[in-house]
Amino acid sequence: MTRVLTDSELETFPALEWSGIAERMGSESRNALDQVLASQDGSVLSREQCLLLAHAEGDDLLGLLVAADLLRRDLVGNLVTYVVNRNINFTNVCFVGCKFCAFSRGPREPDSYFHSLETMAQKAVEARALGATEVCIQGGLPHGLPPFYYRDILRAIKTAVPDMHIHAFSPMEIVYGVELTGMPLPDYLAMLRDNGLDTLPGTAAEILDDDVRRSLSPNKLKVRQWIEVIRTAHSLGIPSTSTMMYGHTELPEHWVRHMLLLRDIQKETRGFTEFVPLGFIHSKTKLFQSGAARAGRSIHEDLIVHALARVLLHGYIRNIQVSWVKLGFEQSLTCLQAGANDFGGTLMEESISKMAGANFGEYVSPGEFRAMIRTIGRIPAERSTTYGIRKVFENPDAEEHLPLEPMPLLNSSPDHAPVTATGY
Repeated sequence: MTRVLTDSELETFPALEWSGIAERMGSESRNALDQVLASQDGSVLSREQCLLLAHAEGDDLLGLLVAADLLRRDLVGNLVTYVVNRNINFTNVCFVGCKFCAFSRGPREPDSYFHSLETMAQKAVEARALGATEVCIQGGLPHGLPPFYYRDILRAIKTAVPDMHIHAFSPMEIVYGVELTGMPLPDYLAMLRDNGLDTLPGTAAEILDDDVRRSLSPNKLKVRQWIEVIRTAHSLGIPSTSTMMYGHTELPEHWVRHMLLLRDIQKETRGFTEFVPLGFIHSKTKLFQSGAARAGRSIHEDLIVHALARVLLHGYIRNIQVSWVKLGFEQSLTCLQAGANDFGGTLMEESISKMAGANFGEYVSPGEFRAMIRTIGRIPAERSTTYGIRKVFENPDAEEHLPLEPMPLLNSSPDHAPVTATGY
């Protein structure tokens, strides 16, 4: 029978050495990780070995976490990066009806909103004044959106702040824009690129399995559509992130298939800048309240998903980002010691996770990011959206302090953990 790890063991695994934990592991799990450590290439593993690691427990799980962090150190060293950005969730009006979303509203609900182009431009100006280099723009899908509205958002922001990086529009929004305009997908994406779209969020991925997707949101785009948007964007020189939502109805087998699909796309396009695991925030969603999903991600899942991503994607997707909005600060720092290397964005405002029951998501200053990164013995560095290093902070400065909000314990309830990402 596999030994169940205690919370203390999960908290203290960063102190373990590979040589020590490896001898306590099962031979199959150890051999799989030895192969990746030796080759620095996650694709050397068979699907069966990937599934074995996805189901790791006890000492095999500890070994996975330690090996993932070794791979991280070999690839990117001791820097933990972050980007200074602002989220602009421009409307919460949406007709899609995703069961895992508590953000969307009908157009006549009292708390529905729709930001004007002028408001979004002003938000970008404010963000620049606070040091932001990126605005991340996503929103609901309202009926009656003007056909070229996404293009007009780009024009408004680039006119106001010409050098602001615009990271905008999920593949679902791109599909909607194509429907509204009647343009071919390549032409539509090229038009957005030429009007200021710099990178695309790889959200709306959830789990790239159509059976799971039907249970989450039957009206949302299919796997083939998500892939087509991403591949087309990459072919046009528009990089994207990649994401996966976990902790709802999916199984470890789905994690593996999802990551391997992303890896196959990356082998072809080299267009993914990072992979972002997004833990399901459950408490206010129809999916959970109806009894169709478990109560969000567990600490065990947080650790294994981030470590598994580092191992399976190693050699292909360089950066693994934690979502502090969904994990909370303490668990984010723990995952940064289990293979992840990026803290995400400062955000300034974030609505999608917060409406689902997350406690964090408004704003964390760069100084707070840097202070937290130092608590795990790593070096903070501000980056661009596409991972160019803007500044490495070797030594602490006067702006650095830990967040005033208390950081939750490792074993705190996911429902009450602090919550970075702009939706799923």
